[in-house]
Amino acid sequence: MNVDELKKIWLEEEAYVFKGWDFSHIHGRYDGEGIPWDYGSIVLSHLNDKYRLLDMGTGGGEFLLSLNHQHNLTCVTEAYPPNVELCRERLEPLGIIVKQIYEDDNLPFDDEYFDIVINRHEYYEESEVSRVLKKGGLFITQQIGGKNNYDLSCRLIDDFRPQFPDFDLKNAADKLEKNGFKILDGEESLIPVRFYDVGAFVYFAKIIQWEFPGFSVESCFDKLCGLQKEIEENGVVQGTEHRLIIVSTKL
Repeated sequence: MNVDELKKIWLEEEAYVFKGWDFSHIHGRYDGEGIPWDYGSIVLSHLNDKYRLLDMGTGGGEFLLSLNHQHNLTCVTEAYPPNVELCRERLEPLGIIVKQIYEDDNLPFDDEYFDIVINRHEYYEESEVSRVLKKGGLFITQQIGGKNNYDLSCRLIDDFRPQFPDFDLKNAADKLEKNGFKILDGEESLIPVRFYDVGAFVYFAKIIQWEFPGFSVESCFDKLCGLQKEIEENGVVQGTEHRLIIVSTKL
């Protein structure tokens, strides 16, 4: 396949519409070793049928629906407009409250409204989570650490500087404790991620723009060609993902 054909494919991947938090478009074209914990199982182990639940940054609501929690006790927030539209189509008819947010430090809910707040890969302000959570309520969050894809970002983006280089389990737990939470459990892991074609990487990098600022096929074309050569020689391009999870309770 010549360079022009590759570029055409990569541009198509760049333009592909992403909805929810669904990477099925590149299923089988990339993989990782898997996080050494199961976020869903952890949430379910702490979820009571009578709890009022908030899912922050729900994406398209895929994970939320898998919990089978009572819809009339469930609320979600989402900022990304295509996902907000998807949530309104998918979740609101079920009786789930959908709120679009515009500011991370302003959750549109009353004080001490929720028994449990869950958050997977969504930014949060500790003080605001505390405000909407009842005393004794639970906050469970799985987050992307500051080292996530740092190796790949440096290969694509000149002078790359991560947004939150010091964000790790210790610092995240410390900030929660300073805002009135007790840490019940926490874990952290660095996980290999592998891409088997450059088009899959282009799709991935376009979505996670905060880790690949300014990325486009046009601006990074020569470097993408370098990744293509590496895949042709080794069959894979590998990076490193950084994940952490915290289970905490409001004192």
